Order: sequence, then structure tokens, then C-alpha cells
Amino acid sequence: LKMLQVKLIVTGDDFGYCPRRNQGIVDCFLAGAVSNVSLLVNGSAAADAAKLARRYNIPIGLHANLSEGSPVCEVLKTNSSLLNQDGFFHGKMGFRTALSKGLLNMSEVKQELKAQVELFHELTGHLPPHMDGHQHVHVLPEVRHVFAEVLEEYGIKYTRVPIEPGLHNCDWIAPSLMDFYLGVEEDSFNTVDVFTRHGIRWPDIYIGLSTMGKNMSVSNIWSAIDTAIVEVTSKAPSPTDQMAQSRTVTIELMVHPGYPSVPPVGGCGEGPDDFSQSWERLHELQTLIKPELQSHYKTRNIQLCSFKDL
Repeated sequence: LKMLQVKLIVTGDDFGYCPRRNQGIVDCFLAGAVSNVSLLVNGSAAADAAKLARRYNIPIGLHANLSEGSPVCEVLKTNSSLLNQDGFFHGKMGFRTALSKGLLNMSEVKQELKAQVELFHELTGHLPPHMDGHQHVHVLPEVRHVFAEVLEEYGIKYTRVPIEPGLHNCDWIAPSLMDFYLGVEEDSFNTVDVFTRHGIRWPDIYIGLSTMGKNMSVSNIWSAIDTAIVEVTSKAPSPTDQMAQSRTVTIELMVHPGYPSVPPVGGCGEGPDDFSQSWERLHELQTLIKPELQSHYKTRNIQLCSFKDL
């Protein structure tokens, strides 16, 4: 039986957040530890990030942001349902609360998503090959429909569906965070049909919740990948099947490496958040560039790539 081929997309999220984040992500890419990036176009260092991506030929997609900082659409910067009383997006939980109370205008959500795609195009010179959601807003009720329409309109083929195999067994995740993750998972299950109907695709496997920040380790990444592969292959047809013999499994590993932000520099309009200023970003960077992680990929026939290589 031919050894299973695994294509692994290691996506560095929040590219463009601040100069130190950009530098950390670029260092990871040059070390062969990150193979793809997701750009926050409303990030304070977005233009710089786009330049870096061009200079180093880093595959780049759009990290659509409706929850942190300021909108990029001029019309929505002053008076819109997407803003709180301080004139910024509602925040990770605030966005979800406003949505559940029916306070968000979906035509404004669509307007902002389109403005972000247009700005991405302006900054990079091309449309994003993939587009996902900052803080997983793209799989939320109502938003998922608008998000899918925008992707279909622009012909953006790929997205992320954050359903992580084995998540429920990760007892190191704090209960409050686990509650949030399980909410994301449920929203993701309910999004699959919507994205499928719009002809949008995503990798076979998503990993990244169980390996975030201080929880990231080489063995953690290995076991997340192994758990996921076992789950996918157990659903595959029997080994006698031709397809199974040449089976390629695609995985996206979401990561957040960087050098910690130093306020007031960074963020998406309001300055950098706590996670961004913490040592956890640096911990991710240092873990991802470890040689034993790279050699594990080689021995397991895991090939790092980007969405355009799928």
C-alpha cells in the first residue's frame, strides 16, 4: 500500500497586525515552518505585510475581520450596526452577542467583506486564493450565508471550516476557552451545507485550536496531525480501492507566530490585544521552527504547501 501523502498548509494568521507580527511570520516562512499567510487588511501594518509577501513570494489569502478594530469601508466607519459606541467593531464576544440579538445589518456585513476583498486586491495585486474569518466570525449564523455569497461572487475557491478532530479529548484547554471552541465547532457543522451549496472548498482536516499559544508543542502538533489522519483514513474506502492507494489528505494547521507587539504600535485601529503582546506568540514561533518538527514532516511524507497547490 502506497504511503499516504499528506499536504499540509501551515497558515500564519493575522499577517499585517503589527511590524513585529509581520517579522515573526516572515522568519517562520523563511525557516520553512509556515507555508501560507492570512492577511488582516485593517491591520496597522497591512501594506507592509503585502510588500513582504511580494518580496519573499509568500502565498497570501484574506483573514476577513468583522470583530476587531475598524472597518475598511469608508461608509461604515461612522454610522453602522457593526460598530460599538466607541466606533470600533464589537469584539470577539461582542460581535456574537450583537448578532444573537439581531442587531447586525447583514447588508453592511456584506459591504464590509467586499471592501476587504477589494483592499486585499489593491494591496497585493491579486484576489485572495483563500478567505477565512478572524476569530471564526465567518461560520456564525447569518454571516455564513453572506460570506459564502462574497466568495462565490469573487470566485474565491477556498475557506476554513474549524472542526478539529480530537478536540474533545484535549483536557489541557481551559473550560472557558473550550466552551468558546465548542461553539465554533457547532457553528462550523451548521456551515458545511451552506459553503458546499456555494461551491466553496476547504482542506480535509483543520487543526489549530488545540495547539494555540502556550498549548503548542512539537508533540502536540504531531499528535493532532496523527489523530486527524487516523480519523480521515478510517472513513476512506478499503485499501484495495485505487483511490485509497494514492490517497492525498489535505490539512490546514492554523498558527499565530510573531514577536510580541509593543503598544501603542499594532492592532486594527485600537492598538494590540493581550494575546498579541504576550509571550505566547513567540512560543509558537520558537516551536514551529524546531528542526524535529521539520524532520517529522519529512519522515511522514508530509509536504508543506499553500491553497494554490491543492
